[in-house]
Amino acid sequence: PCGAEGWAQDAVPPGAAFVAAASYRGPGNNDTRSNKALPILLWWSGSLFPHFPGDTERIDCPRGSCLVTRSRRVARHRRTKALIFYGTDFRAYEAPLPRLPHQTWALFHEESPMNNYVLSHSPGIRLFNYTATFRRESDYPLTLQWLPGTGYLRAPAVPLAEKDAWRRKGYGPVLYMQSHCDVPSDRDRYVRELMKYIQVDSYGKCLHNRELPSERLRDTSTATTEDSEFMTFIARYKFHLALENAICDDYMTEKLWRPMHLGAVPVYRGSPAVRDWMPNNLSIILIDDFDSPQELAKYLDFLDKNGEEYLKYLEYKNVDGIKNQFLLESLEKREWGVNDMTLPNYLNGFECFICDKENTRVKEEQEHKKSRGKIPAPRPHIAHFKHMGCPMPTPGFGSVEDLSEGDSWKEMWLQDYWQSLDQGEALTAMIHRNESHQGRFWDYMHEIFLKRTGQH
Repeated sequence: PCGAEGWAQDAVPPGAAFVAAASYRGPGNNDTRSNKALPILLWWSGSLFPHFPGDTERIDCPRGSCLVTRSRRVARHRRTKALIFYGTDFRAYEAPLPRLPHQTWALFHEESPMNNYVLSHSPGIRLFNYTATFRRESDYPLTLQWLPGTGYLRAPAVPLAEKDAWRRKGYGPVLYMQSHCDVPSDRDRYVRELMKYIQVDSYGKCLHNRELPSERLRDTSTATTEDSEFMTFIARYKFHLALENAICDDYMTEKLWRPMHLGAVPVYRGSPAVRDWMPNNLSIILIDDFDSPQELAKYLDFLDKNGEEYLKYLEYKNVDGIKNQFLLESLEKREWGVNDMTLPNYLNGFECFICDKENTRVKEEQEHKKSRGKIPAPRPHIAHFKHMGCPMPTPGFGSVEDLSEGDSWKEMWLQDYWQSLDQGEALTAMIHRNESHQGRFWDYMHEIFLKRTGQH
């Protein structure tokens, strides 16, 4: 069962959704090469290796086959063409050095920018050749990873009469359920202010002011199961505060999609570009459209008292209610599925994407050699800022200047953000200088620190 904290956790364990899957081979092709002749892809983050059982598998992708492995023994092998890193596990001070010129680096990072701010800065993201991130600009976008399909959005809402009866029993119009409290988006600071002007029922550990009605609902085992009793309980609320743990274009999670599925209106702060993905022009309420929490509270109160106006926010559930062609086309186009066993998951999809890129590169390199330089060598593809780049964290309410000296959010997240920039620069410098000793990382960090503070 998924209780208050379960629903509110921000991270799902890597690979959690894939444990039961049989080893995925790919769609098949005409590649007749033996395993000994294939390019090798190494999952540097072995916990995400999406194949069971074994440490090495042949995969047959549209343009050719590859061997994929999690065995680091092949890290320096001449046939090992790509290393695949999981963003949350990637540490600049542990990166494999020296970086070999014949290898590309691929990044898989569907999680929050807060898990690794190194990737939010140009020097960090430019370490990689190919990316699969939540940003639509990445090479293999995972933007709609929490949205199974249009059917999920069209699920019926609890009737308004039932929601109003719920209100008469003393429940608030607004639900907040969060147990991960110290996050870069600083959401609790905003909600605390909002609570001064409207009743917010908060069941998680953060700003906790109300108990779930039964022991069973309070039992929190996982953030991924949509327990029916729990869903029924939270679906009666008119509004769900849907605040992501970090702010970045296209970073949208179940916090947004689940209330829409349930027919509760999300009061949202997260991706600044969220409107691009909404089913129609009136389906969510954006916190940043209001000058203050007080103004927002006034509007929520108005909708709470005016059923006809409130129901306009649920019109996307009607037949033909999803008007956004960009959303419909994006769902249609993606080749991986969410909770859909008929489609590959996005880990296998990205793996085949990299396999195809590496087979193309191998071919182009062979043609270049054969032509004795008449055909140019393939140029390396390099990720850029928009593949992940996320802005500096800002306070959930008020400005940085208003925060007291010892404010824990300021000390933790602003420092983390700027230190991450230094880490990306340090690793880049090490690669350029062909460093092979990881232990020198902190010398490089110190050098950058001295330069930045003008002591050099």
